[in-house]
Amino acid sequence: MKKLLLPLFVLTILVISACGNHANNNSATTSKAPEAGASANTSGSDTITYQSENGPIEVPANPQRVVVLSGYAGNLLALDIPLVGVDAWTKANPKFQDPLKNVAEVSDENVESILNLKPDLIIAMSDVKNANKLGQIAPLVTYTYNKVDYLTQILEIGKAVNQEQKAADWIADFKKRAQTAGEEIKAKIGADSTISVIEGDSKNLYTFGSGWGRGTEIIYQAMGLKMPDKVKEMTAKDGYYNLSLEILPEYMGDYVIYSKESAGDASFQETSTYKEIPAVKNNHVYEVDASTFYFNDALSLDYQLDFISKSLLGN
Repeated sequence: MKKLLLPLFVLTILVISACGNHANNNSATTSKAPEAGASANTSGSDTITYQSENGPIEVPANPQRVVVLSGYAGNLLALDIPLVGVDAWTKANPKFQDPLKNVAEVSDENVESILNLKPDLIIAMSDVKNANKLGQIAPLVTYTYNKVDYLTQILEIGKAVNQEQKAADWIADFKKRAQTAGEEIKAKIGADSTISVIEGDSKNLYTFGSGWGRGTEIIYQAMGLKMPDKVKEMTAKDGYYNLSLEILPEYMGDYVIYSKESAGDASFQETSTYKEIPAVKNNHVYEVDASTFYFNDALSLDYQLDFISKSLLGN
């Protein structure tokens, strides 16, 4: 099911398994020394030791040909790391079309296509297929989705590519921008106004908690905006909740971000049930292309922050 793979949700349950917590250079350049303060340890002139969730692993100190088989490509792009291959969901993101125009689309099911790219580092989710074979091609770093929060995930990827300080600087700037925007939004719409995030179509409609991509990390965590009580209650266990049209009004906040599938059946929006929802009647439903809102990587967060801020501030 395409809907809930995120940050592989997007790769898993955007199938329902969210969110949510990745330039092509034909030759490796001379490696640089690890940044001061980086937690990765120097292990020679060309590699560092990254302390991954599966234990220490030797990775390039200056990676130049990275393959990303998950929703983390935007983190690497934000850190100016050269990519040579990404997964299909990432490649399909319209916001990534320009930076990934010379980057190949690959899959963990086709090891040969990855081998042909001659990567010096592979980054993937912990459930990646053919992990043993991929690890023979290049150092394989995997992450368990949502094992750490979304900002810690960005920092961890920064460590893995020897750019911890650059990642930390991005995080600090993002938090400042999001907090400022959140304060402005509260001042305009009221601190007690509620915000919902929904996604899907007439057949499969979902609402999300505070850590499943689709801008939820920004709205509920970074900005500190209020989630409807019903959404909080029903997403507490899984992070998302499947809705029917009949109960949809109970989950719609004063303001709604609708992550809309371009090819989905949105006929529910033509029903009287939907049209009578206060947020709909007040023109407080803001639609955005779902393919740009799945992930919670750095580039996606930048876009989501801009969209949410402009929508709720009326800019």
